[in-house]
Amino acid sequence: MSSDVYFSNFRSRSKGENKINKIRQLFDLAGFGEFIKKNDLTAIKLHFGEMGNDTFLKPVLLRPVIEKTLEYHGNPFLTDTNTLYYGSRHNSVDHLHTALKNGFGYVVTNAPIIIADGICGDNWVPVEVDLNHFQEVKIAGDIETSDSMLVLSHFKGHGMSGFGGALKNLAMGCAAVPGKIEQHQCSKPVITDACTACATCLDSCPLSVISIQNQKATIDLKKCIACNNCLSNCPESAIEIDFGTLPEFSEKMVEYAYGAVKNKKGKVGFINFLMDITPDCDCEAFSDAPIVPDIGILASIDPVALDTASYDLVNQQIGLESSLMEHSHQKGRDKFRGVWKEVDSKVQLKYAEKIGIGSMDYNLIEL
Repeated sequence: MSSDVYFSNFRSRSKGENKINKIRQLFDLAGFGEFIKKNDLTAIKLHFGEMGNDTFLKPVLLRPVIEKTLEYHGNPFLTDTNTLYYGSRHNSVDHLHTALKNGFGYVVTNAPIIIADGICGDNWVPVEVDLNHFQEVKIAGDIETSDSMLVLSHFKGHGMSGFGGALKNLAMGCAAVPGKIEQHQCSKPVITDACTACATCLDSCPLSVISIQNQKATIDLKKCIACNNCLSNCPESAIEIDFGTLPEFSEKMVEYAYGAVKNKKGKVGFINFLMDITPDCDCEAFSDAPIVPDIGILASIDPVALDTASYDLVNQQIGLESSLMEHSHQKGRDKFRGVWKEVDSKVQLKYAEKIGIGSMDYNLIEL
């Protein structure tokens, strides 16, 4: 069965057509006001961006979502969870500082910020899913406790899942730190022959599970939590992901997405922002050039249909020659394969449909 996905491009020649008003229209057309009840504690799930990144979702674009939630007498709060890797959002204190420095203050958004898995990532609730990889998943306590949720996602590339959209925002974004570890356990870093034994990775490993043996770095994989700090800090690019494990990673990710919405059936809405479509996640402390032009904003109550439509719209673009994309620049080609050639983006979509999160079939309805 097809799901409706509402779309607005970025063209505007009047005040009534600005992005703020378009978001308000999408909110109503997608039916979000139908499930937000009076006094609902409504989680506005987003990504506050790592320090040094500048292509995360613009805070000013949250304001119409907050205003519409308030119009329906909901009680909204901005939220995310702490990161597995040791960056500027690894604990709630640093996370809040980062969110404020990146512009998500109350004066802009008109909503408070709550980091949903507690100060150190240990506030979580087990949610039974009974799926292939997990019997239960560890969802952040304050997200699970909320009455309803709106998931706002910056749609972009990702080196492990191909792209990151609504499904990844649910999966990794709603999991407490122990849940992030569970999702990453199958995809631990691999030291290649390019290693020069410079020992930079030793300093970047938070658990000190890397050593130098026989003039090469070695990882104790039994103790490694797959935070990938070593991968991003290696000056020789000598540490890689085991790409053969990525289909399993995507499936585990999707099972967490299932758990994040399981107890909120009919109470979750999704908006994808197809702008600043970078090759990497906003967890990076930098922002590379976009791989395609800005496209527009999409909204739906079906995250699978929404991500599928977003993926298709990106692939309909002509890839930007000046970007990281190495091939697939033509219309209709897989743009994320052009960046991450080993990664099949469709794994997450197909598996999400298989376990019943939503449908890959969609009706695209343009404003």
